[in-house]
Parts: sequence; C-alpha cells; structure tokens
Amino acid sequence: MAETGLIGLEIVTPTGVVLNANVTEFTAPSVDGDFGVLPGHRPLLAALRTGIVTYSEGGQDHRVAVGSGFVEVGHDQAVMLTDRFIPKKDIDVVRVRLDLKHADESLDAYEGEPGSPEQMELVDKQLWVVAQLELYGDPPPPAIKTFMFTSPMPVKYEDVPDAGPSIDDPTEG
Repeated sequence: MAETGLIGLEIVTPTGVVLNANVTEFTAPSVDGDFGVLPGHRPLLAALRTGIVTYSEGGQDHRVAVGSGFVEVGHDQAVMLTDRFIPKKDIDVVRVRLDLKHADESLDAYEGEPGSPEQMELVDKQLWVVAQLELYGDPPPPAIKTFMFTSPMPVKYEDVPDAGPSIDDPTEG
C-alpha cells in the first residue's frame, strides 16, 4: 500500500515484478494517447501501447520504456502488465540501432497481406526499438509509411451507384 499522497506503481512483465515504487505522479502511453495519474485518481483500466512511462519518486523524475499491455489504477495503486520493460541504463544503443535497421529492412521487404499478424509483429518490433532510442535520447527521424493498417481506400461520392444528386453541386436535383 502506498503512503498518503503517493501512488504505489508496480510494473510487471512475464519475468516478474520489474518496478515497485511509491511515486508522486506518473504518465503512461495508452492506445488512446498518453495519460497522467496523481494521488486520488479515479479508478482506471487502460490498454497500453509501446512507449515511455515517466514517474516522480523522491523528488526525482525517472523514465522507462514499456511494451504493450494493460494498466489498472485504483485506491492510489497502479499495476502495469506489459510484455516488455527497459530502463535507460540497460539500453545498448549500438545494438538497438542495428535492430532498428533490421526492423526497417524487414518492413520494407514485407510483401504479405497488409495488417496481417506477421506484419503487425514486424511493426511491433520497430515500435519497441524506437521507444528504446527515444528513452536513450537518440530518437530516429520520423518515417512515412506508404500504407495504412485500419483505413480502407476512400470512396468518392460519384463512384457509389444510385447515390442520387450531390449536395455539393447546386446544378443537380
């Protein structure tokens, strides 16, 4: 249980508890965007995305990278269940840069179905190395991908059969 005015923050991976701290605040990356938690926060359950968790403990700010997972907050306790975790001190930036090169090359060479589990695994690997480089303070330049995972091709109004007159054209109907 956390002391009054503090939040008990616990981060758990498949290998066990990797962080157990009483913090004054923390922020975490969710699939809907980053969120912050202060003592007395309302109960919350959120899906985590790969990114950076920041927290303040004993007047010092700390940052760690986490993989996807879930976080539950309630009664000044927070438990993050994640598949990956790394503090800055454990990052081997040369190895991570090589991992990013390999991940980028694998994605560029991928010829399978867009959005397939195989492609999502490659994207997940890329996101993990990017999060590590961001934590280290050496983020890669932004890359523009030429495909979208969730959006279908846009449909023009005039391509829809029997759509009737367009409200954009005052000469119609």
